[in-house]
Amino acid sequence: MAGWHNGPTEAGGGAITTSKKGRTLDGDAGFLLSLAGGRLIRNLNRELESFGLRARHYTVLMATAEHGGLSQRELGELLGIDPSAVVALVDDLQREGYVRRDPHPDDRRTRLVVITDSGRDAFAKASELATKVDDEALGALDEGERAQLVQLLRRIVS
Repeated sequence: MAGWHNGPTEAGGGAITTSKKGRTLDGDAGFLLSLAGGRLIRNLNRELESFGLRARHYTVLMATAEHGGLSQRELGELLGIDPSAVVALVDDLQREGYVRRDPHPDDRRTRLVVITDSGRDAFAKASELATKVDDEALGALDEGERAQLVQLLRRIVS
């Protein structure tokens, strides 16, 4: 990107900066988060392509591995994904044998999305690729900075 700064801005070590024309791209937190997130997702999608998966499939696998059986509504709320998109993602994963839909023990109208053994295997392999993508993207940060970044991101999204 022409004129892009790969580090703290000259005017405040990463603080929001302004020029005579107003705010600048290299000081706008929303823009930087979007740019970083987009880059990570594109790189993860590229790595997951050989599995026939995308980043959103990976997050559904991660959620089901971490939380056990979740309804599609719960998955959508947890992941911030529109319910219709959750249905399509779960359909894709079920077709591959990575998840199944089990009856909810307390609500016969609801199905729980549960990861299968094959799904756990795929999730483990995809996690290795995700770690590689994270390591490449966050390579300029030491372990403490990475932990701080994750902590700050948790605060932002909570």
